[in-house]
Amino acid sequence: MRTDYILYAVAIIFFVITAIAYAFTLEYKELWIVSSFVLGFLFVGLGIFQRTRIRTTPVEMLPAHSTVEVPPSASQPVQSSTAEVVQKVEPEAVVEIAAPALEITQVKGVKAKRAEQLKALGISSVEDLANASAKDVGAKLQISPKIAEKWIADAKALLEKS
Repeated sequence: MRTDYILYAVAIIFFVITAIAYAFTLEYKELWIVSSFVLGFLFVGLGIFQRTRIRTTPVEMLPAHSTVEVPPSASQPVQSSTAEVVQKVEPEAVVEIAAPALEITQVKGVKAKRAEQLKALGISSVEDLANASAKDVGAKLQISPKIAEKWIADAKALLEKS
């Protein structure tokens, strides 16, 4: 059992003692109320302090390609107390990021099942759908040509955005 739960339970007991002291006539009533109330909050604070926390440590970012070269000390005597360390950093390769390929399911109204049907017809990309005929697509998939026209218009709009 976690320690903070035990401390919370003790705090609840002190708050119950506070309520009992408030409800009944006791000798030194104010002292009972104040002291049990303060002790209750003390145990709540201790419980908060003891609760488990998720601790994260920052990861140090290191250069991807770095080598350290140390000059040979046997051939040259070192005159000072510090050795010289030379760091050679290789240039990083330039990587071009290609635009993400548009999937046919990004067309509004085309879900996975329709995409499979379109691929069976030879329409496997948004470009293919944009160049297709609405009448042919409608007839082959047995849907209204108006729906196919909406798909084609949306495919053309997607191509213009990317």
